[in-house]
Amino acid sequence: MAYAIATLELSRDQAEALSDALIEAGALSVNVEDAQKGTADEKPIFGEPGAETGLWDRCLLSAMFADGADLAAAISQASAAAEMATPDFSISSLDDEDWVKKNRDQFQPIRISDRIWIVPTWHQAPQADAINISLDPGAAFGTGSHPTTRLCLQWLEENIAKVPKPSVIDYGCGSGILAIAAMKLGAASTIGVDIDTQAVEAARYNAKQNDVDIRFSTTDQTLDAIADITVANILANPLKVLAPLLASHTRAGGRLVLAGILDHQADEIITIYRDWFDMSVWKRDEGWSCIAGTRKH
Repeated sequence: MAYAIATLELSRDQAEALSDALIEAGALSVNVEDAQKGTADEKPIFGEPGAETGLWDRCLLSAMFADGADLAAAISQASAAAEMATPDFSISSLDDEDWVKKNRDQFQPIRISDRIWIVPTWHQAPQADAINISLDPGAAFGTGSHPTTRLCLQWLEENIAKVPKPSVIDYGCGSGILAIAAMKLGAASTIGVDIDTQAVEAARYNAKQNDVDIRFSTTDQTLDAIADITVANILANPLKVLAPLLASHTRAGGRLVLAGILDHQADEIITIYRDWFDMSVWKRDEGWSCIAGTRKH
């Protein structure tokens, strides 16, 4: 089965208004990207909880329809519903594929360091004697490809052995990648916590694949542990809110590692955590900062 794709360049307000209207008019899906994508003017937008985010000034909207659909009629109908003039658009086709295979082909083994590899479950480990983390991310964040995840993994590799058999909390565990790495690097125990039940299920599956015993739970369950090391790779706005909670679950003298923080957000996060932790930027990568520090006595 093939699909027809209508592509339109629109203003922010037009893209917001037309997206839902196109679904109502029969589009199977709608995708909105920066019209400047791939140029020096491309602007990243991060949908942080608690932050006002919107679309780009100029947007590239792609609407997918079943083959044979009357795209001109659908766009005209959607435009009328959105109370705007019918915009110009181009049409292309997309052949059906084995999307599971295509998705898997995008995930290759990732070398984090000389010792650590992230290996999708459908691949053989490139280096058998490495610390190989077998991973099937599913719908959960954390494949090792994002700078924030790499930074946390590198911090764990460099620092976890400095605390004899530490207990670890991975708050916002996603796929479980950091919790699993902590166990493979020598942690005595690890707890993973996430707000998303699907992420928790993915993390449990991944822990089983790696033959490590980790307790995973959702944030609505009581967390009664105090850890030697607490890791939270989330985003800046949730981290601001979580400061007292993360402090309460990190022992005096224990370590805290925070990521998901853009470079320009680092100083503000350090200031917010100053009541409980002595912290500084540990390392930066591609515009992201990893902050680490020690719980005050």
